[in-house]
Amino acid sequence: MAHAVKELFPDTRLAIGPAIADGFYYDLDCDHGITLDDLPKIEKKMKEIIKAKRPFVRKELSRDEAIKFFQDNGEIYKVELLNEIKDKTVTVYEEGDFTDLCRGPHLESTGKVRAFKLLSVAGAYWRGDEKNKMLQRIYGTAFPTKEALKKHLDFLEEVKKRDHRRLGKKLDLFSLNEDIGPGLVLWHPRGAAIRRVIENFWLDEHVKAGYQILYTPHMAKLDLWKKTGHLDFYKENMYSPMEIEGLEYEIKPMNCPFHVSIFKSRLRSYRELPIRFAELGTVYRYERSGVLHGLMRVRGFTQDDAHIFCMEDRIEDEVLRVLDFTLFILKTFGFDEYDIYLSTRPDKYVGTEEGWEKATDALEKALLHKALKYEIDPGEGVFYGPKIDIKVRDSLGRQWQCSTIQVDFNIPDRLDIKYRGSDSRDYRPIMIHRALMGSLERFFGILTEHYAGAFPLWLAPVQVSVLSIAERHADYCKGISDALVKEGIRADVDADNEKIGYKIRKAAMLKTPYMCIIGDKETENNTVNIRKRNGESIAEMTVEELIVFLKDEIINRR
Repeated sequence: MAHAVKELFPDTRLAIGPAIADGFYYDLDCDHGITLDDLPKIEKKMKEIIKAKRPFVRKELSRDEAIKFFQDNGEIYKVELLNEIKDKTVTVYEEGDFTDLCRGPHLESTGKVRAFKLLSVAGAYWRGDEKNKMLQRIYGTAFPTKEALKKHLDFLEEVKKRDHRRLGKKLDLFSLNEDIGPGLVLWHPRGAAIRRVIENFWLDEHVKAGYQILYTPHMAKLDLWKKTGHLDFYKENMYSPMEIEGLEYEIKPMNCPFHVSIFKSRLRSYRELPIRFAELGTVYRYERSGVLHGLMRVRGFTQDDAHIFCMEDRIEDEVLRVLDFTLFILKTFGFDEYDIYLSTRPDKYVGTEEGWEKATDALEKALLHKALKYEIDPGEGVFYGPKIDIKVRDSLGRQWQCSTIQVDFNIPDRLDIKYRGSDSRDYRPIMIHRALMGSLERFFGILTEHYAGAFPLWLAPVQVSVLSIAERHADYCKGISDALVKEGIRADVDADNEKIGYKIRKAAMLKTPYMCIIGDKETENNTVNIRKRNGESIAEMTVEELIVFLKDEIINRR
């Protein structure tokens, strides 16, 4: 692809072009300004290069030779990369009159390339740094057969249909407005209705599970974030401090210091442990504009956060409880498939090696006790402790990071939290951070794509639409809607002067689970005619029977 671009636009300077999970990309500095319209031309040129069956020739050069070669050819980005390579020799690959810096290995020749497709063009800062020049990135994919490529492209089309940004607009769920600011979400009434259901479910289940619900401020003095170590380890994701009455304050990137403050508000006894604090806490993190993505990557979001304070010998027991709770929550929302990772000590960490070993061992024993399959993710623990990450698989088989369970050695020490033991001495509790859904915004985006916007009845923003066939049926429709709402069922009425076919299509496009079609017969018999959003009709029933029917599905969250 890089060769094809250079032939079409000779002044192009090549940056980096790695393989990625679903294909490849190349970052290019092209004065022409590559657009989607250029992709067919590039593909055509690529096919010519493939047809020529040119061999890939590996050459080993000294680093200085390579620097001179790329300097002579105006490849400034390759020179910058080479200047950072410590090896005395490097490899380049040639095919025809094209040479690129590559580690390899490669195929025998260009003729071995089979089915490929260029997919999109995007902007990308050189080295991912917004202070550097914006380059053009071409994404593509390749497969050994046309059939495999077609299967993948069909999958991408399905992904496109399910894109939560597209569905969010189509279903009137949420929006992002540049006037408000990038990465800051506006929840519309329909999206807010779903969020309210999620939050109420979360709150009810946490109370049942022995958690105490908290509410904390959105900012705190800068000194607090110094004490916790966030300014040392997390500063690049925090916003600039603000000054209030001569003191510096910081909007919160985390909820944990506030929960610790509540724990420290009075002397705690060993008899009270474990203490489980939970909060739907909104936090703010600085994400660069280039990585913001709908609800999946935002700057302000609400975490389903909780912190458990327990004795050291209770870590495994508490992790077992959290694992059961997590899998119950995920399964309730329709996620039955997931991958589990145990992340171990990174190079930069706090605490003792002995403490890390104890915590990691407790996490691993809990996973083994539950007979859960997991992979070790070496060195990917957070700086304050090891963790378990649970990544759900959606209806398309895509993996999403949601749940995490983290053991913390840092904050208990830094904020000097203690409990009084049975011997009247003070001890340091262990602190477990855990989030089941991650952020509500991201979880909502994942749910939207998982269900392609067709949420199950218990989550749907409008559960029933009551549709009148004629104007004379409007009052009866209103009575049905009122009866449903009174029973806690989210219902609306469409009594507009439109044909019933149009009303049905409108409700189906909004993916409303059930429609009540009301005409003369239903009005006379005090009944309703029920239709599902997929077009299937259900037997005529009374309003009372409808309420029982709907409540059964809602309560059981089918």
